[in-house]
Amino acid sequence: MEEFKKLTGIVAPVDRVNVDTDAIIPKQFLKRIERTGFGQFLFYEWRFDEAGQDNPEFEMNKPRYQGASVLISRANFGCGSSREHAPWAIMDYGFRVVIAPSYADIFYNNCFKNGILPIKLSETQVDELFSRTAEHDGYTLTVDLENNKLSDNYGLAITFELDEHRRQFLLQGLDDIGLTLQHADEIAAYEERHAAKLFA
Repeated sequence: MEEFKKLTGIVAPVDRVNVDTDAIIPKQFLKRIERTGFGQFLFYEWRFDEAGQDNPEFEMNKPRYQGASVLISRANFGCGSSREHAPWAIMDYGFRVVIAPSYADIFYNNCFKNGILPIKLSETQVDELFSRTAEHDGYTLTVDLENNKLSDNYGLAITFELDEHRRQFLLQGLDDIGLTLQHADEIAAYEERHAAKLFA
């Protein structure tokens, strides 16, 4: 998994509460066996009309948000059924950071396991980000995970909180397997001792 330390990227808004996992990646696309390629289906039923053409009314389709790597949304993001495909789709589309007031627990945990930083801010702070995103074409945020800070080019400075264990996962580019492999020497030594006892 790629390390996450600092990112400066365009912000794209999805101004809706209770964005569920079926909206993030509809169930008909879950049959794919690969872990990649889901980004093309992100927010599929909002991004495209019935003919499969871009829906000009959906925020993310506007030219000013193309190439975005920071997603902002509203409360209870990632609710609904449990599916790891949701963070896969977000990551594959190009987002490395999601900012919202609150998240569904399973989605929140899955983000860290897939290299995405989900940041929780207050409703007031999220409102401010939506306002700034609307006001400035190509609005960018700098996300500094080493110092737990958000900033922009217009004087914004926000400190966010994050569990230290999860923060280290992202800073070091570790998933659960990577964390286990950090103790490979100790595991091998234990297995040798255990094998010696079995065959003694």
